Amino acid sequence: MFSIEQVAILFVAAIVCVPLFNRLGLGSVLGYLAAGLIVGPSVLGLFTNVDQIFAFAEIGVVLLMFIIGLELQPKRLWVLRGPIFGLGSAQVLITGSLLSLAAWQFGMAPGPAILIGLSLALSSTAFVLQLLGERKQLATLHGKAGFAILLFQDLAFVPMLALVDLFAEAPVGESGGSPLTQIPLVLGAVVLLLVVGHYLLRPLFRAVAPFSDIFTGAALLVVLAAGILMEHVGVSMAMGAFIAGVMLADSEYRHELEATIEPFKALLLGLFFLAVGMSIQLEVLIQAPFTVLGLVIGLMLLKTLVLLVLGRVSGLDWHRSRRLAVLLSQGGEFAFVILGASVVLGVISQQHGSTLFLVVTLSMVLTPLLVNFNEGPLARLLEKTQPPQYDEIEDADNPVILVGFGRFGQIIGRILALRGMRFTALESSVAQVDFVRRFGNRVYYGDPTRLELLRSAGADKARMIIIALDDSGASLKLAELCKKHFPNLAIFARARNRQHAHLLMDIGVTGLIRDTFLSSLELARQVLVGLGDSEERAADTVERFREHDEKRLVQQQAIHHDEHKLIQDAREAAEDLRRLFEADARAEANHPGASDEIQPGKTDGDG
Repeated sequence: MFSIEQVAILFVAAIVCVPLFNRLGLGSVLGYLAAGLIVGPSVLGLFTNVDQIFAFAEIGVVLLMFIIGLELQPKRLWVLRGPIFGLGSAQVLITGSLLSLAAWQFGMAPGPAILIGLSLALSSTAFVLQLLGERKQLATLHGKAGFAILLFQDLAFVPMLALVDLFAEAPVGESGGSPLTQIPLVLGAVVLLLVVGHYLLRPLFRAVAPFSDIFTGAALLVVLAAGILMEHVGVSMAMGAFIAGVMLADSEYRHELEATIEPFKALLLGLFFLAVGMSIQLEVLIQAPFTVLGLVIGLMLLKTLVLLVLGRVSGLDWHRSRRLAVLLSQGGEFAFVILGASVVLGVISQQHGSTLFLVVTLSMVLTPLLVNFNEGPLARLLEKTQPPQYDEIEDADNPVILVGFGRFGQIIGRILALRGMRFTALESSVAQVDFVRRFGNRVYYGDPTRLELLRSAGADKARMIIIALDDSGASLKLAELCKKHFPNLAIFARARNRQHAHLLMDIGVTGLIRDTFLSSLELARQVLVGLGDSEERAADTVERFREHDEKRLVQQQAIHHDEHKLIQDAREAAEDLRRLFEADARAEANHPGASDEIQPGKTDGDG
């Protein structure tokens, strides 16, 4: 399949291009595509066996779907049934119908036009999930909607491939037969996977768990076996791997399986993107550039418009609908399979097939660029030109503004409410606002980093603002906004970590607490007691550590931009703390029982 030299060339191309494109802010996917184009047949010609590379690299998509399945417990998957079969089916049917009609208008016969329309309606699972993962958007509303659509598309791939049989003289695939005979086979394979997953997989992993190398082999075997089974009945390997992942989502081996599979997934998925880059046929583009580019623009524009409307109908706001539409605007890898089978059986001509292959590939290549544009320049432009969308705030004269009403902010809000202290709560997540309001809490929706919303909430008259946001970037932006426009407003902020705390201190925020700092100290105190310390000694140890760490946090603010100095200071701080506790241990050895009399912050050597 590959020579050792070719493998080395792929590594070199990826190592050069991917970091470069990441540094330019274009993402790793575009880096892989560029690397594949450079070493592929159209440029340097170092690879000609692109089909073989595609066949092997498909395992990367299979492993990706297995990991996604591991993160979706059956109960959560059941919750998504509405978007999967509602939003997913609407997208495929509406987009496929419009594209089929367009192909028919361009002179294609009805049968080939339907195949072309439906195949181009499918999006790329590998591209979309990779882009969502890189941006940590899989759990967002538009991320869940996109995943539901992709999942339905994977299911729809089976009847679409069966349609090739109807328009050809010979059956496609190893399973053969008519679509009616294929459906029972698919259902039987799914039931078999469910039974095996429930009764056999946990005992298997329990038996091999002590042997790490065998555990890795067993994990890969399960994924590939599930994929191969589904492929033999006409379903994609990715769907089989996804079902296997869902079956193991509730098992105690979920996290270990994910950690085991992740390196293989990353490597092979990168190879898939390299193969897509290699498959770009520049000669076809050179021969008919305007035709190809016109088809690419038409395809992506049509899919974007359909998804934009469907996103709004499903309840997403314009911002999330726009993100969903751009993410799924490209053609997908399943189009290669359907169109390839159609070409082999003469349903579509070789010339049309080559053109459509290039259209799908170029739409994939353009997707990362469009996503970057959509979330960067376009988002900033729309923020300036569109009026802000937020709830009308009725109680704008409260002394406290609480920004962020998630798990952190809700505790603060409950305590304030217990004391009868009035506050105005702002939250940027529509889903969170709806959830909190169901319990009778008064929360207002809006982007708290917009100056208009802060003024509407009474920031110019309030005494303090509490920033309890998950997003550290939004937290910093809000703190800067308050310092600039509301200098008399006292700011209390949640810091995600030490670096975030330093950045808030740079702005001038002094009332801050790190996310898990106090809870970690309390757990450490309980651990010391569990190990035999007295309550007093454990509390004293933890209190002195807290004082030392908070003092260092303030001291390190001046040097936190210099990584070398920060590392050196952290080492010195650890050494100071070690010497401090060693001195305490010596003092206790010389004066047994004295430790019970030690007062926090008063021991020799502190400071």
